[in-house]
Amino acid sequence: MATTGGKLRIPKVAKVKNKAPAEVQITAEQLLREAKERELELLPPPPRQKISDEEELADYKLRKRKTFEDNIRKNRTVISNWIKYAQWEDSLKEIQRARSIYERALDVDHRNVTLWLKYAEMEMKNRQVNHARNIWDRAVTILPRVNQFWYKYTYMEEMLSNVAGARQVFERWMEWQPDEQAWHSFINFELRYKEVDWARSIYERFVIVHPEVKNWIKYARFEEKHGYVALARRVFERAVEFYGEDYVEEQLFVAFSRFEEHQKEFDRVRVIYKYALDLIPKQNAQELFKYYTTFEKKYGDRRGIEDVIVGKRRFQYEEEVKANPHNYDAWFDYLRLMESDGEPNAVREIYERAVASIPLLSEKRHWRRYIYLWINYALYEELEAKDIERTRQVYQACLELIPHKKFTFAKIWLLFAQFEIRLKNLTAARKILGASIGKCPKSKLFKGYIELELQLREFDRCRKLYEKFLEYTPENCTTWMKFAELESILGDVERSRAVYELAIGQSRLDMPEVLWKSYIDFEIEQEEFDRTRNLYRRLLQRTQHVKVWISFARFELSVDAPHREERSRRIFEEGNRSLRGCEEREERLMLLEAWRDFEVEHGTEEQRQRVARLMPKRVKKRRKVQADDGSEAGWEEFYDYIFPEDAANQPNLKLLTMAKMWKQKQQGDRVGSLEGVGEEQDGAADGCAEKQADDYDDVEKNTGPPSEKEESTSGEASLKDITGGKSGHKMEDEEHGPSGGRWGGHDAAKLANCKDDDQDKDSEIESESESSSSEEEQTEDVTKADVEKHKCKTIQ
Repeated sequence: MATTGGKLRIPKVAKVKNKAPAEVQITAEQLLREAKERELELLPPPPRQKISDEEELADYKLRKRKTFEDNIRKNRTVISNWIKYAQWEDSLKEIQRARSIYERALDVDHRNVTLWLKYAEMEMKNRQVNHARNIWDRAVTILPRVNQFWYKYTYMEEMLSNVAGARQVFERWMEWQPDEQAWHSFINFELRYKEVDWARSIYERFVIVHPEVKNWIKYARFEEKHGYVALARRVFERAVEFYGEDYVEEQLFVAFSRFEEHQKEFDRVRVIYKYALDLIPKQNAQELFKYYTTFEKKYGDRRGIEDVIVGKRRFQYEEEVKANPHNYDAWFDYLRLMESDGEPNAVREIYERAVASIPLLSEKRHWRRYIYLWINYALYEELEAKDIERTRQVYQACLELIPHKKFTFAKIWLLFAQFEIRLKNLTAARKILGASIGKCPKSKLFKGYIELELQLREFDRCRKLYEKFLEYTPENCTTWMKFAELESILGDVERSRAVYELAIGQSRLDMPEVLWKSYIDFEIEQEEFDRTRNLYRRLLQRTQHVKVWISFARFELSVDAPHREERSRRIFEEGNRSLRGCEEREERLMLLEAWRDFEVEHGTEEQRQRVARLMPKRVKKRRKVQADDGSEAGWEEFYDYIFPEDAANQPNLKLLTMAKMWKQKQQGDRVGSLEGVGEEQDGAADGCAEKQADDYDDVEKNTGPPSEKEESTSGEASLKDITGGKSGHKMEDEEHGPSGGRWGGHDAAKLANCKDDDQDKDSEIESESESSSSEEEQTEDVTKADVEKHKCKTIQ
């Protein structure tokens, strides 16, 4: 880089013109192979020669020195060349020359640690003590922070038995405040020569330079090891004073307590542990608690062990409630612990601190846990502390604190009143409950006040309270029933009935069905059956629920009177007619099942078959499902019930039923031909089919809803004729329904003129009723071919 005219001129770097890869690429293997081959060209080392006289030796030394000097001249900073040169001279016992080489090397790099070490080791090896001492003095003066110089220096002096000189070197070293190991080396040096006082003085300086807890503990153990117990205790006490309350650590107290434990000073140990636990935060005293517990288990009594555990948990709870004063669960645990300790003043203090943590928000859900602090406080004062006046003050303070206009807690009012009752102060209890109803009426308060007056047998007060209660919540059916039950217990039937009448006359009730049932049960208990029937009729005017009909029928059956079965049967019939237009088909099915069970137990065979004909057929349907956004979400399957009375008014279903009957008849004829039935049997079957075709009109007349007993009887007779006298098949079969049985050859003659191709497989037919356009009804064992055949028959 040069300058021209005061300006800096930067030389131009030649640019690579061709950056393309070479045509012949050289691999790494080839490079290694060539290098190996070129080793053969290296000249072998010169042969070893023997020096026979001084002239040859001088010549050898000259050539060797020239080689070393040339190497040094080429690169003076390579210290290894200097060291090799000096060691070669040392091997020739040329000490002066080696010393001169080391001095020249130190002029080049005087901070090289290895150079000083090799120089001093050479002097020591040649027993040049003063020279070695001089070199160490120079080394530690120039590089005082290199501990290796000090260690070797002190070691040399000690090996020379120069104890005073070694101590002097250590003292010079300690002025630089080295690390802990240097101090320990000095202490161990003094202990090797039984200089305990010197070692103690070194410890005094050591704990000041390195004020860690472990160093104080080592100092105390040093005194204990040499039998100076008082001095060891004094060291621990000084350490506690040195660190103070802010920087003290549990390790110091653990070591202090274990020292006193070894000296059998158990009282001192207990005092140390308690002082430490009061001083150190609980999160930093886990080890201390463990050792304290172990100590108490070994040398303490049961009370001491409990105190340790209680103290540990107390620290934990204190930290938790300090971190979050509104953590009421932590307060509960803390109070439970303090109550087990049995210190009333301490427990009261904790309770006062706990109840002072009032919830920040005026919402009842935030007060639910808090209010139990007051309850436990009052119960503790009453049951444990036996302080009656203080208990009353706790209840009053709690009631003054609760915002009754927004919300209240009935439990506090009731507990306060029960407390006064236990003190036989009935007037105060009534005042408390009256004030609660006046400030914040609640159902629980009314119930508690009424329960109190009932126990006192003050029935007039109970009536007044019930009246107030019903003015507050007139829709509460439970209150009406309890009021009527009270009047009934007192023997005033008319008053109880009047209460029930008022109750069922309310425009809004929360559980009207329970109230009506209670009223009906009341009249049944009074054996007023006419009134009960009247109640059932009045209830049926309001609701047509199936359970009401079933209960009404069972009531008529339970009344010990003539014709009770007929009365119950008429109720079932009336309920069936009433539920015919109900959309909930399951309710109608429930009524028919109850009617069927009734006829099984009390009816005749004819009556049982009549109910069986009314049982519905269960069919599988599909309907569209809409998503929340109104879009179509596909189809879903469900089960529906088709009642014969309803099916009689739907000609499509009637047509499908007749087609299914024809299908079943054809299958029956096929089975008969396979079994080898003769021509005479076929003729008899044709005659039976013609007779059944003539009776078809009678069948259609009797498939309608049998509203009267006579119609049902005539329909049943026709059915017996059609089925060949067999009328006992199961009408409520879930698969076939009321017409699912095998009808023998019905309309076989007329249907024989249609197509003769029978299909053996069963398929489902989708049919739509007149009132439904989105549902598909799936029937079993019927095919479209059967429907077409039946239509053909009808046209002919």
